[in-house]
Amino acid sequence: MKITSYVSFLYCLCLMLASPTVQASEVRTAIFEGKPCINPPHVVGNYPATPFLFYIPTSGERPIKWHAENLPKGLKLDKETGIIKGKVVEKGTYKVMLKAENALGTDTQELLINIGDELLLTPPMGWNSWDCYGAAVTEEVLLKNTDYMAEHLKKYGWEYIVCDIQWYEPTADSSHYHQFADLCMDEYGRVIPAPNRFPSASDGKGFGPIAEYIHNKGLKFGIHIMRGIPRQAVTQNVKIKGTEYTARQVAHPASICCWNTDMYGLDCTKPGAQEYYDSLLELYASWGVDFIKVDDICVKYGRTGDESTLAYGGDEIEMLRRAIDRCGRPIVLSLSPGPAMLDKAGHLRENANMWRITNDLWDSWDNIMEMFSRCNEWSPYVSEGCYPDCDMLPLGHISIIGCEHGVGDRMCRLSQDEQKTMMSLWCIFRSPLMLGAEMTDLDSWTLSLLTNEEVLKMHKDSRDAHQIERSFDLITWGAHDEEGSCYIALFNVTNWDETFSFDFRKAGLEGYYEVRDLWEREDRGSVDKIVTKVKSHGVKLYKLSKKQV
Repeated sequence: MKITSYVSFLYCLCLMLASPTVQASEVRTAIFEGKPCINPPHVVGNYPATPFLFYIPTSGERPIKWHAENLPKGLKLDKETGIIKGKVVEKGTYKVMLKAENALGTDTQELLINIGDELLLTPPMGWNSWDCYGAAVTEEVLLKNTDYMAEHLKKYGWEYIVCDIQWYEPTADSSHYHQFADLCMDEYGRVIPAPNRFPSASDGKGFGPIAEYIHNKGLKFGIHIMRGIPRQAVTQNVKIKGTEYTARQVAHPASICCWNTDMYGLDCTKPGAQEYYDSLLELYASWGVDFIKVDDICVKYGRTGDESTLAYGGDEIEMLRRAIDRCGRPIVLSLSPGPAMLDKAGHLRENANMWRITNDLWDSWDNIMEMFSRCNEWSPYVSEGCYPDCDMLPLGHISIIGCEHGVGDRMCRLSQDEQKTMMSLWCIFRSPLMLGAEMTDLDSWTLSLLTNEEVLKMHKDSRDAHQIERSFDLITWGAHDEEGSCYIALFNVTNWDETFSFDFRKAGLEGYYEVRDLWEREDRGSVDKIVTKVKSHGVKLYKLSKKQV
């Protein structure tokens, strides 16, 4: 055994001995046993005449069979897998009645399918390879994590598998970038997967086989890209597909990334620049990509430098938006890194589906504390199809391949209470949820955080989240849903346990409410205020329902 592996083993053992964990049997009960339960989302969006893919997220004992009444023309349900596929041409909102049944019973739920101008009518949930593998992700890693999500997490609405940076670099082997490395690229200057790391991409197949594998599991596939055009393409002066323009004619050599040498920015004033992005999205669409995370672009707002560079990030975002709209496939546009600038919120909402409001976030309490202020600033701008992004959830086993942030191979350094705090803030704020862990190594505690149906329902169904009050020791957030229920999160940000009293009138509520503790899954009775002890760096998360007369 390598020394680093042995140290990691001892560290993990200490964590297990020091902290109580949820028993595996408890988690299995929630996931695999009982009658079917159709989980959110209960509304999905898609563009007209583009591929539609949706798995009906259902927990309960297997096998399960699914039924759907009033599916719009063009869609078909596989009753054995619960996957709905097809294309819908006509715009509109279609009300579909879903039914899931197993040997123990049935569950029914209405699904709204909105065919129109918006994707992501609820915040996306998925997995990203960066926190574990940095730039060194491989096909094997993607497929094993796909299998795990399909088996254990998609029943709760988790659906995206995202391959992060440098998939086009044959020599990438850590979280550190090789300066001016040779990249795999096609004749039109578009990066393609390195076949030594992604064998199925050989012979010009690109990510097509991996995307097909993921889609057959009822999941969706995403990739990370750097903005712009490869320097390598500029050096070779390749032609842009479908044009007489060349890479040198559209590149902006002064627009470069300060931490990655792969790309030049694109000069939007030059003929052929838009055509390059159009060709890029045409390629991704042909592979079956559902999500692109575009890097080195969000913080370009407010960049210092020459005047031509100052607003350049916005121009490239607009070019990417147009390219997606033309590609014939519903592709989510995610922007990073952050922090994005608040005064650009309108532009971001017009062009992107999600954007980072922080730099890379890791497993430290200081990082979590910073997000309370950022979420408060950005909460007015959360809406269907547009989500300020708190970054990935660094839970479970991370940094398997060395990372420049913090220590290497490790389990999440946040305490269990801090992990609940992070998950609660992300969910009530309605940030996208992108798990950073190696999923095949998930312990029962982490799995319990990711599969709490009641917390995830709040994440999908709540609205208008906002900070109610903030003092030295307590931060309170509130939200509500369309059924008239309210959500209250009480965060203790001190280094000691505290007892808090929260009067519902602070949230604009009058009278008595039935109180449900979402993390403990327990009813707390009918009250007009909450008096509770909250652990240091911990949270209490409640659902308030009006007392029935």
